[in-house]
Amino acid sequence: MDNKRIKIVAMDLDGTLTQHKEGLEPRNKEALLSLAKRYKLLMVGAGQVMRIFNQLGQFPVDIIGNYGLQYGKYNPDTKNIDVIRDLSFDVDVPKIEEKATELRNKYGFTEFTGDSVEYHPSGCVTIAILGTKAKTPEKIAFDPDRVKRRKIYKEVCEMFSDYNVFVGGSSSFDMAPKPYNKYYALDLYCKENNISHDEVMYIGDDYGPGGNDESVYLSDFNYLKIDNYKDFADVVKPLLD
Repeated sequence: MDNKRIKIVAMDLDGTLTQHKEGLEPRNKEALLSLAKRYKLLMVGAGQVMRIFNQLGQFPVDIIGNYGLQYGKYNPDTKNIDVIRDLSFDVDVPKIEEKATELRNKYGFTEFTGDSVEYHPSGCVTIAILGTKAKTPEKIAFDPDRVKRRKIYKEVCEMFSDYNVFVGGSSSFDMAPKPYNKYYALDLYCKENNISHDEVMYIGDDYGPGGNDESVYLSDFNYLKIDNYKDFADVVKPLLD
């Protein structure tokens, strides 16, 4: 790896830098601070910009949110994020509900708690297999190795062909309106900032089939794999040599 070419270190959040929806642990924060002395840092997330910023304890970093539908720049004067792009798409709710019901009936996912589908303000959609109000232990136990969902992943992609579909969390399918995914978001950032792909190093844990980092992993961007956020400081050591 030629560190001299790298200008941007971009990274996922949950599972890469933090536990899912948890804060930034001291060792990983120290690693980020060390990286920030040498590189421009960039978060590339599936969630909203402000949610990511607050989860990071308001760490000074620019953030791509909602697979590129949002973009926020850190403002050192206010020590806050200025959201400079915040796009949203209309959703054909009856069509989504019809297809979600078809999917549930075909594979026996007919019992769920809360709503069948969660609709996000951006136009992103989550098919919550166990329902939006399912208890956390039930969700964790449903498909921890993602085998159940990967078996039907291709069919779900075909059913929801207007969306990029991801095997999300432990019991859902997350969907972003095409062409938005993390590769599209990172490529757009590069174009807007005159950065070439070989000047970017991406770090992510969700690089397997259907993962929301897979589009970057399979592309020409440099990629560091991580399988446990607790290993973040060790994974990035080569960038600090």
